Amino acid sequence: MEDPLLPAAMFWNIFNGKTNDGMIPAPGKKIYFLSDFHLGAPNAAQSLSRERKVVDFLRSIEEDVDSLFILGDIFDFWFEYKQVVPKGFTRLLGRLAEMSDKGIPIHVFTGNHDLWMRGYFENELRIRVYHEPKIFEWSEKKFFIGHGDGLGPGDHGYKRLKKIFRHPVCQWMFRQLHPDLGIGLAQYFSRTSREATGSSDQHFLGAENEWLIQYCYRKLEQQPIDYFIFGHRHFPIDFSLTDKSRYINTGDWIRHFSYAAFNGEKLQLIRPNAS
Repeated sequence: MEDPLLPAAMFWNIFNGKTNDGMIPAPGKKIYFLSDFHLGAPNAAQSLSRERKVVDFLRSIEEDVDSLFILGDIFDFWFEYKQVVPKGFTRLLGRLAEMSDKGIPIHVFTGNHDLWMRGYFENELRIRVYHEPKIFEWSEKKFFIGHGDGLGPGDHGYKRLKKIFRHPVCQWMFRQLHPDLGIGLAQYFSRTSREATGSSDQHFLGAENEWLIQYCYRKLEQQPIDYFIFGHRHFPIDFSLTDKSRYINTGDWIRHFSYAAFNGEKLQLIRPNAS
C-alpha cells in the first residue's frame, strides 16, 4: 500500500530546498510569507486566541498555497531538549503537520525568540528549518528571505548576545537546567525584552533609521535582488528600494495579522487591519 504521507523522495527534495526553487508557482497557487506569532505571550488565553487565528488562516489558504514560509518567532520562546519540547501549541503544530503530510512545502526560519530549534520540526513535521537568510528564485525573480534579526547597522549588543546564545557550550549549559526552570527563566527574559521595546516599533522610522532597509541597500551593492522579505520588525512595510527592488516586512500576528503572497507575477503585502 502506498504511504499516505508525503512520499520520501518528495520530502527530501523539500528538505534540501529543491522543490519549486527556480520555478514558477503552479497556476492558481501562491507562495505565502508570514511571521512573528509569538505564541506563549503574553499569557495562555491571548496566545490561544492568536494561535486559533493563525490556524484558521492556514486552513483558509490550503487550496491555493504553493508553499509556505514562516519567517521566525513562531513562539515567544522555544528550546529543544534531548527528549523535551515546550508544551502547548498543539493546534498549530497539528495544522502544519497536516499540511506537510499533504505535500505542501513548508519552510521555517528561526527568529531571535526561537533560535534554538535543533531537529524537532525536521524530524517530526518534515519541515525545513533555516538558521540564516537564504536566496530563493521563482519566476526569474530573486527573493532574499530571513527573519531579520541582527542584520544591518547598530544593535551591537544583541549581535554579541546572539553569538553567545548560538554557541554549543551555551546551549549545553542551558540544557542542564530542568525544563521547568529553564523555560520559566527564558519566558521572563523574553517578556522583559518585549516590554523594553514598547511601542517604538509601531510606525515607520524613515529609511535612514530602518536597519533592515539599510541592510538591503548594502546587499544590493553586492548583487541584484528583486525582493527582500523579512519579519522581526512587527510592523508591515512595503518599501521601494530601487525601481527594480522592494523590501517587504511581513509585520506580525499580534497587532496586524499581516502577510505577503506571491502568485508568480506579483508580490503583495496584505494588511487586514490597515485603516
